[in-house]
Amino acid sequence: MVDLSVNIGSLHLKNPVLTASGTFGYGKEFADFIDLSRLGGYIIKGTTLEPREGNPYPRMAETPSGMLNAVGLQNKGVDYFIEHIYPQIRDYDSELIVNVSGAKIEDYEEVCRRLAPLDGINAIEVNISCPNVKQGGMAFGTTCSGAAQVTKAVRQAWPKTLIVKLSPNVTDITEIAKAVESEGADAVSLINTMLGMAIDVEKRRPYLSTITGGLSGPAVRPVAVRMVWQTVKAVKIPVIGLGGIMNGRDAMEFILAGATAVQIGTANFVDPQTTVMVVDYLEDYCTRHGFKSINELRGLI
Repeated sequence: MVDLSVNIGSLHLKNPVLTASGTFGYGKEFADFIDLSRLGGYIIKGTTLEPREGNPYPRMAETPSGMLNAVGLQNKGVDYFIEHIYPQIRDYDSELIVNVSGAKIEDYEEVCRRLAPLDGINAIEVNISCPNVKQGGMAFGTTCSGAAQVTKAVRQAWPKTLIVKLSPNVTDITEIAKAVESEGADAVSLINTMLGMAIDVEKRRPYLSTITGGLSGPAVRPVAVRMVWQTVKAVKIPVIGLGGIMNGRDAMEFILAGATAVQIGTANFVDPQTTVMVVDYLEDYCTRHGFKSINELRGLI
């Protein structure tokens, strides 16, 4: 038997495969397609203090080897989540992780305070890197001071595992990672989407209502692998890798680069069973190459 289990701070995962926020809904939407208990965990869509309508349509566009999105953190707010969504998903045999965002630091703090008493949530992922909102998000994630301030505030409000999601749209992502580590982050996840743009030349206007949006998919994977590799060498906390993982081979790239766990995002739109196929691949890979634990493969590059 192969041991696929990993630890992210105090959070124990049965395997290193997670879903990326914004691509998996609240998990229950995929329950008819896959056995959620097969996953190490699932990260739900971004949750904010107040309800958000998101950006105007159109807000998604296909690109070569990927897609652009500018959804804008559409959700009904943390209170709605606690009252209506959480009771439906709390009992899945997989770690539930909430992605938290805000327009100001106080928003992050308050969302975390309201989530903290819920027994079924042992980790949050703090989004300081979303390129699709006009306030907060990206602004906090592009400077060391901004990233550190949010992390420090959330650390005081959230007693369990704290993951901070980092933006690739910076000069040196390792400096941001070190800043959040110094303020108590238990792990970092990277990369979020890269800022991109696409133009409909026949209509002579951008495809997205917001003009620019977040690029995801296979096109960003080499950049993501490089940034994970660099960040692993810069911090002592676990690094969760994501960005264009479409199959098990892609996931293994991140693990060999040093990632403790991985997140599957855009691939969920292509094939809802991608996540469980990645779990199967990792187990098969370890068996074929004689490794008893996935942890033996971490950071071999």
